[in-house]
Amino acid sequence: MTTSELSKYETPQHEETLIERAHVPLKTIFLAYLQVGLTAFGMAILQKLKALVMTRRWLSEEEMNDGLAMVQLYPGPIMVDFTAYVGYVLHGVPGAILATTGFILPSFFLMLALSALYFAAGNLPWVHPLFLGLEALVVGVLLNVTLDMGSRALKGRVEAIIALFAFAALLLKFNAIMMVLIALGLGAILIHPASVKGNPAAQAGNPARAPASKRRWLGIGAVTIVILGVVVLAWSLHSDMGNLGLSLFKIGAVAFGNGTAIIPLIQSEVVDIHHWMSLNQFADGIVLGQITPGPFLITAAFIGYKMGGFWGALLATFAIFSPSFAMTLVFTEIFTRVRNLQVVRGALAGVLAAFVGMLAAVSLQIGEVALTTSAAFVLAGAAFLAVRYFKLDILWVFAGGLAIWGGLLALGLI
Repeated sequence: MTTSELSKYETPQHEETLIERAHVPLKTIFLAYLQVGLTAFGMAILQKLKALVMTRRWLSEEEMNDGLAMVQLYPGPIMVDFTAYVGYVLHGVPGAILATTGFILPSFFLMLALSALYFAAGNLPWVHPLFLGLEALVVGVLLNVTLDMGSRALKGRVEAIIALFAFAALLLKFNAIMMVLIALGLGAILIHPASVKGNPAAQAGNPARAPASKRRWLGIGAVTIVILGVVVLAWSLHSDMGNLGLSLFKIGAVAFGNGTAIIPLIQSEVVDIHHWMSLNQFADGIVLGQITPGPFLITAAFIGYKMGGFWGALLATFAIFSPSFAMTLVFTEIFTRVRNLQVVRGALAGVLAAFVGMLAAVSLQIGEVALTTSAAFVLAGAAFLAVRYFKLDILWVFAGGLAIWGGLLALGLI
């Protein structure tokens, strides 16, 4: 990091952080995020990501909070984009690439192994009954996520109407991408969040960043060219695998929120429009995404593996994560100029309200195929209570639920 970059922070509280991060090797960034990608599950992921940057003094608390606020202003999975933000602040484009790769890599290879086992064993008689139990657990977890999102996103009548519209539209097979764009427009026009300008607490974040160096903009340009090159490659394949890549690029470029919120768009493309897999298979992919560490949207690799083995999984993973990765690099440089624009915050409120409705629709659709017995209903309810009121980690919910369901199957009680 150059002297000019270090001097852009003028407040004393940043000095120790700047000294710490000025000497962070790229290898250290990669290995640190590889460890998080190997060990963090569910909601604990964000806590581990925050603890990593704070305990190592890679960012000040103000910078970390700014980054978490920033990654909610544009499409893409929040935790992956926050990882890219930290890597970019530390070491520019190479730091962002290595941090993100380290975070995703463990879950990618675990999902490859699980996908291979799943599709190889799919015709065994015990597999489908076992996964029905796992799908019931997913319904309970998704219901909790829907309620959590709703409590945060549905702050007024307009947001509630957008959510209801999105719920009905997804059930009626309306194009999910179009719904997101409509919600963005309605939010920008009709929702007027209270301005945070003039609020000293809201303005107490980090001082404005200095303009990015020419080297950093060249790096951002190179990343964009690579992503566009892979888009062209996917288009040139003229196959289902290539079309899957294009669909996931499109979703990655427009879908806001965490991984769970983006799932309805993927389901719409993969199950409803193109029929690349059944709803049961898609629900099983969600299960595998929940029980692997790292980002939840690694479910994309499961879908890609079905379409084209290793290369399909690689293309799908790159497609779902890369658009917002590039946006993160750009937004890190322009964040202070757009963070308080009312139209931006209104558009974000509109699209998050739409995701509440779409996630409710997905929960209902998966419930229709998974909750076929009273035991499945009880298991889904138990999962909901466990995560919502007992605050159990999702990994333990799935492990305990699977053990109970497997025992009931073995005893012939289901």
